[in-house]
Amino acid sequence: MNTAQVEALHDLLAPTGWLDRTRFFARELRIRARTPNGLLIVGTPADEPWHMTAHLADESRLTGLPELAPTLVRWAPPPGAPPHLSVGIDRLEHAGRDETLLVVSGEVAPSALLERLADARKTGAAIFAIDQGDPELEELAHEALAVLPAQAPVSFDGAQHLVSLAIGEAAAPRPQRPGMRSQLARLLDAISGIQPG
Repeated sequence: MNTAQVEALHDLLAPTGWLDRTRFFARELRIRARTPNGLLIVGTPADEPWHMTAHLADESRLTGLPELAPTLVRWAPPPGAPPHLSVGIDRLEHAGRDETLLVVSGEVAPSALLERLADARKTGAAIFAIDQGDPELEELAHEALAVLPAQAPVSFDGAQHLVSLAIGEAAAPRPQRPGMRSQLARLLDAISGIQPG
C-alpha cells in the first residue's frame, strides 16, 4: 500500500472505530512482545499466516526492534526446509512467560491448536488472536480482534494490514524532549540575542 492509499483507508475507517480497535490490539501486542524471537505466529493446518508474518518481519526490520521479529510456527514443515521455515507446532509446548503467541486464523481453530494454546497460557505465554469470530479461541486469548465478515468494514487480510501498520506506528521512536542543558543554552542565546546557527 502506498501513502495515499493508507491515508484514504484511514479517512474511510476513522468513523467506524476500526482504527482504534486495531491500534489498541497492536499496542497491547507491541507491549507484550518484548523478547527477541519471542513472537510466535501460528495459524491452522490449512492456513498458515505467511502474510502477517511477512508484515511483522518488515516492521521489525524497519523499526530496528528484534522483539517484533516473528517466528512462523508451522503444522508440518517439509523436510529440508530452511531454519526459519522449519519451526513445527511442537514449539508451542515450550512457550513460556517471555513469549507471545499470535494466532491468525480465518477459520475455527482445531482442538489440537486450542489445547496447545491452553497449555502455553498456563506456563505464562501471552495469547493474541486475529480471527473471524471463534468463541473458543477468543476465550483463551488475552486479546482478540474478531473480524466478522458480515459486520467488519475491512477484510480479514485488510485487518492484518491495519494491525501491522499500527504496530509499526507504536514502535516508532518518539522524539525526545531537549535536555535541561540544551533548553538553558537556547534560553541564554535568546536572551543574549545570539541567533542559532
